[in-house]
Amino acid sequence: MDPTKEQLEKTVDIYRDTWVRFLGYANEVGEAFRALVPVSLVWGSYAVATAYVTADAVDKGKKAAVAHGDNPGRTTRVAVAVVDTFVWQALASVIIPGFTINRVCATSLYLLGRTTRWPLPVRKWTTTAIGLSTIPFIITPIDRSVDYLLDSSLRKVYGDEEKHK
Repeated sequence: MDPTKEQLEKTVDIYRDTWVRFLGYANEVGEAFRALVPVSLVWGSYAVATAYVTADAVDKGKKAAVAHGDNPGRTTRVAVAVVDTFVWQALASVIIPGFTINRVCATSLYLLGRTTRWPLPVRKWTTTAIGLSTIPFIITPIDRSVDYLLDSSLRKVYGDEEKHK
């Protein structure tokens, strides 16, 4: 096997570089469809996103364990990797985007009800379209904000060298 190809395969992170990453957006899609589907489906979308966040945190912990071998402080470094990844992903993939899409959809449904005479099903589908179309625009600002928040708080406790990657 070509060494370059082998290095590329080793650096692929299935939680960040493959289709699996889209599971982290499940709750945003669920929130966009909240006006159209039973609330249990919305909560199910949160379960999918939370499973993604947890799996990514466990994966980063395993990678940290391998990287630090039997060195002193290994347990601390593994714990930092898991906590940092879990907190970052929980905020950037589940909590903040879910809240944002929820409020965008609730506001748009309210405003459509006050400003149009469209039938309720049309307003609900429009709200869903607005919610879905909002997702790509909120990702980068939320990610950067969560980085700033953690760099200004939690990461000061354990230092920048161990931050979410």
